[in-house]
Amino acid sequence: VQLQASGGGLVQAGGSLRLSCAASGRTFRSDTVGWFRQAPGKEREFVSAIRWTGSTHYADFVKGRFTITRDNAKNTVYLQMSSLKPEDTAGYYCAAGDNVISTTVTMSRIYQYWGQGTQVTVSS
Repeated sequence: VQLQASGGGLVQAGGSLRLSCAASGRTFRSDTVGWFRQAPGKEREFVSAIRWTGSTHYADFVKGRFTITRDNAKNTVYLQMSSLKPEDTAGYYCAAGDNVISTTVTMSRIYQYWGQGTQVTVSS
């Protein structure tokens, strides 16, 4: 099972990026897929997740700015990021798991599969 995160880059504050998380060797259809981020010197933190039911979850600091969607036909999950801020600068990682429930979506240790990460840098 491999998760491939892509779409990161350098953007000015207020700009937008769309991250993609594509799976190979596994279908996302029954999984919860989450995005986490980690900035240098900081712990990894939850950003957003989408369950197999289609329900979505967001960290408070991205609500209204980020949108997570999934395309089961393409086995891909997207994170549309808008109104980016310098504090959004981090490595962004996607993860998937088939045993993640609504009360555990924020817990990175629950996810079974992880991608390699994609860097997002927001300049002021």
